[in-house]
Amino acid sequence: MNLTTKDHIEQINPGDWQRLNGSLSPFLALEYFKALEASGCVSGERGWSPHHLVFSDDNGVCGILPSFIKSHSWGEFVFDWDWAEAFEQHGYDYYPKLVSTIPFTPVPSDKLLTNDLCQQDVFSQVIEHCAAQSLNSWHLLFCPPVANIGRVDVFERNTVQFHWFNREYHDFEHFLSTFTARKRKNSRKERLSIVQQGIEITRFSASEITEKELDFFYLCYQQPYLKRGHTPHLNREFFQKIFSSLSDNVLLIIASHQQRYVASALFLFDQQALYGRYWGCVESFNNLHFELCYYQGIEYCIEQKLQSFNPGAQGEHKIKRGFEPIMTYSYHWVKQAEFRPAIKDFCQRERQHMQHYFNQCQLALPFKHQ
Repeated sequence: MNLTTKDHIEQINPGDWQRLNGSLSPFLALEYFKALEASGCVSGERGWSPHHLVFSDDNGVCGILPSFIKSHSWGEFVFDWDWAEAFEQHGYDYYPKLVSTIPFTPVPSDKLLTNDLCQQDVFSQVIEHCAAQSLNSWHLLFCPPVANIGRVDVFERNTVQFHWFNREYHDFEHFLSTFTARKRKNSRKERLSIVQQGIEITRFSASEITEKELDFFYLCYQQPYLKRGHTPHLNREFFQKIFSSLSDNVLLIIASHQQRYVASALFLFDQQALYGRYWGCVESFNNLHFELCYYQGIEYCIEQKLQSFNPGAQGEHKIKRGFEPIMTYSYHWVKQAEFRPAIKDFCQRERQHMQHYFNQCQLALPFKHQ
């Protein structure tokens, strides 16, 4: 098996990508990566240099692993800032590092596009590649769990997300009927408050999104970043591109008050799942975040018979609204051998903590007979 790299997504044969990509997820569509690169949201200047790994054998391309050389740790959602600081304190460079992921997107999915490659072989080749290229570490983020990695110096990390699952609900009230009385009453009260405040909710498919909706959505998207003094990861051009190239996978929900747009939430979806991505508002209203980001998404899944809803990373407040904890998996290798024992110990303790947290979250679910 031969490993080569591509520093632009356009250098990868679209036929190979389509043939090897068994995922329905819009985030693994070639168009999604093209939009990221063509808009400049991922680039060397942004600290995300494309370094896509292409595996080949005698029969041609047999695997693609979208990857990036990073000079920072922003936009990954598996936090290693403490590792970088420890390296610096001991006189070592933590960057550059190789990250195999979908930029700015903590969606669990296969990251390796392949029909039959052995994961152990891939791990070995990527690590050898990093060592040869002076890349100080490798991180495979939000992937399925890997059994029997075959290397003692690759470490697993876990995080907990909260996803909703469709158990053949007829409508939203059928879903709420599975809650305990108190939790059901609370959710109904939250949804009723939206009506009482005079807020109207409108759903837009990509073909219905005009420049007005795009401008308003992007204004909302920027708000959380600007409030924290950060530059948004994604620019307006990126969203314009995916609204066009992934038009069958886009849902935009906008809230209005007195005929003024006041908040928006963007979702992507495939044939099985809904993915909540970005939310923002220009005016504050009670419970509007819950309505736009959670209840509307659940209702949409029930109507469209989608099997699951991933509303994004973190957020314990999702639990009492019917989102269940799931464990996510990431894998990490560092070149500096003297740091491996400490990192191994950290990952083991972190996994234990995450398992305990996962168990506690399950106990807090709002469903009857939990």
